[in-house]
Amino acid sequence: MTPSQRAAFADFATARGGALHRAAYLMVGDAHLAEDLVQEALSRVYAAWPRVREPEAYARRAITTTAISWMRRKAWAERPVDLIAEPGTAVDGSAEVASRLDLWSALGALPPRQRAAVVLRYFDDLTEAQTAQAMGCSVGTVKSQVSAAIAKLRDSLTTDTPLVIDPVGELS
Repeated sequence: MTPSQRAAFADFATARGGALHRAAYLMVGDAHLAEDLVQEALSRVYAAWPRVREPEAYARRAITTTAISWMRRKAWAERPVDLIAEPGTAVDGSAEVASRLDLWSALGALPPRQRAAVVLRYFDDLTEAQTAQAMGCSVGTVKSQVSAAIAKLRDSLTTDTPLVIDPVGELS
């Protein structure tokens, strides 16, 4: 790799590292495991840098496929969870905190591919086509995974915690 390519990669990693970490964290629910995922993805991007046309899409796909693989193998099962309070317990007494914890718990209970689809579509605000590319599947699969995930989220949340997806694509 040439010095200019190394500099371009360093600029990419610096500029997009935070967004990649956020997506990885939402997929696995553990900050340290998310850091490992981002590191793995960035090492793959670095190795393929000269031939990669869309490094962010390449990194997202690496994060997504690695997270799904790790979650299937239960590689994260023995890692401590970042949540301090029990899901559904209001830390500061507000109902909003409790509903967010309920949502976080419900998101964590989704199967790996459904969770990845929801994170990429609604938290990262990717299109269905971009999500399909990141997951390595068809647009129809993305639609069915998201539909099934939203149905499971609605079923798992109490009636007091409505699932709302606003127009800019954020779950709340």
